Amino acid sequence: MNSPKHVAIIMDGNGRWGIKKRNSRNYGHAIGVKTVESIITEAISNNIKYLTLYTFSTENWKRPKKEINYLIKLLEEYIINEIKNLIQKKIKLKILGNINKFPKSLKLKLRDAERLTKSNKKIQLNVALNYGSKEEIIKSVKKIYKLSIPINERNISKNLYTKNIPDPEILIRTGNRKRLSNFLLWQSSYTEIYFEKKLWPDFTKKDFRKIILNFSKIRRNFGGIK
Repeated sequence: MNSPKHVAIIMDGNGRWGIKKRNSRNYGHAIGVKTVESIITEAISNNIKYLTLYTFSTENWKRPKKEINYLIKLLEEYIINEIKNLIQKKIKLKILGNINKFPKSLKLKLRDAERLTKSNKKIQLNVALNYGSKEEIIKSVKKIYKLSIPINERNISKNLYTKNIPDPEILIRTGNRKRLSNFLLWQSSYTEIYFEKKLWPDFTKKDFRKIILNFSKIRRNFGGIK
């Protein structure tokens, strides 16, 4: 069976789901956290070693301040409430992105969670926060230039947020939108992409398993012929 090591997800549709259910985008974000917990459990069951979740993009700062503040509060609460579970379940937390723009209290909690889980081996949970792929690539090239080393694929990859993380074999986007939204553009050059109509809070373990099964049947040639 062709099993993926790394699955990336654009968790789209929380706000729209919340509007449909209770006329509140924030309600959708809160329920979306429960789906996150469910999918992490399912990823572990499928022996996936890396799960990357697009949680807050560089473009998300354009949203209403009230919604941004709620998302930051939700993130803080998640770290506080889940840190024991992350340690107990052997989940390693890795933050992808520039978190300097977030409040100091959140930054400290995120870095502390990374430190406390750094030795865990069951699965690595990559949380993309204030992440933008274009910015990531530009930063990588600037680092290479500063180091005076050749600008090539290997060195660009080594200086991305995802250094030492294999490229995702699968990228899932929920929410009935067919775009990558500045997410893992470099890393997804040979990724199998699945666009799901369901909004993120409605995405289930069964939906996730179906995608893993579909992937297992694909022959991946990477531009060659087999």
